Amino acid sequence: MTGLQVKKALFVLLLVACAIPGVSTADALAAGILFSLILENPWPKEMSILSKKLLKISVVGLGFGLSIGQVIQEGKHSIVYSVIGIAFTLTFGTLLGRASKTPPKTASLIAFGTAICGGSAIAAMAPVIKAENEDMAVSLATIFTLNSVALLLFPVIGHLIHLSQHGFGVWAGLAIHDISSVVGATSVYGREALNIGTTVKMTRVLWIVPVVAIVGWRNKSDSKIGVPLFIVGFMIAACLRSFLPQYTPMLWNKLVAVSAQGLVVTLFLIGGGLSRAVLRKVGVRPFVQGVSLWITVSVLTLAAILHGLIS
Repeated sequence: MTGLQVKKALFVLLLVACAIPGVSTADALAAGILFSLILENPWPKEMSILSKKLLKISVVGLGFGLSIGQVIQEGKHSIVYSVIGIAFTLTFGTLLGRASKTPPKTASLIAFGTAICGGSAIAAMAPVIKAENEDMAVSLATIFTLNSVALLLFPVIGHLIHLSQHGFGVWAGLAIHDISSVVGATSVYGREALNIGTTVKMTRVLWIVPVVAIVGWRNKSDSKIGVPLFIVGFMIAACLRSFLPQYTPMLWNKLVAVSAQGLVVTLFLIGGGLSRAVLRKVGVRPFVQGVSLWITVSVLTLAAILHGLIS
């Protein structure tokens, strides 16, 4: 076998191993990152596409673990601080972008990705502000790098300060960029944290539509904005669990378990996308903006939770 064939075989072996119950999201992410940095992902583009699809399917499956009442209640509960948090992050992110002399469109994408939901928000906003491919690549690389750090760091901090399951779920849902890392961090912390964090983040993702619409109106853009379909699927799954309880726990809990394991596989694929090329692409100025904004948002959100301003 050639070196490339050995690399591909090892990658597939690790991928299959991540589908075995008992392998944690943290283990899968670490394995993906180490493989990519040491040996390099043999299928970077293909695995990136697969990870996005598998993530959406898995998130939909997690909806079977919640009732629609829980989803609506958490959404109503988080609407005020979501509005405040998004407005602050966009404003402060723009100011940081100017201070760090990050190119304006890259700075806007980093701020928007931090404010709402990482890569999904960046992909929705990019055509509206007429961002170039380089703007998207740098902003996505910045957000992706910080996502990987957050997934590993947040649970450690949560345990050190004895943050409750509910508190950690809210913190992760508000302060971590992408739904994938929110799910990864909260699943390590506990089932309640996973349910709360996923719901808070899904509620946050819905803000893509009005915010992008406002920016599009200001920029006189004709780009179309739609609600991400996986959010609709998540809501439908929660409705099915609520209105067809006779199938609980046999069917719904099995679907949740399969979805949770699907997330483990997803985290391996996501880790495998953090290549040396991605790290080189970030650059100093966007990274300074991204890190400064993320730390500020994370610290202020955590302080608000600890002082009872967010519950």
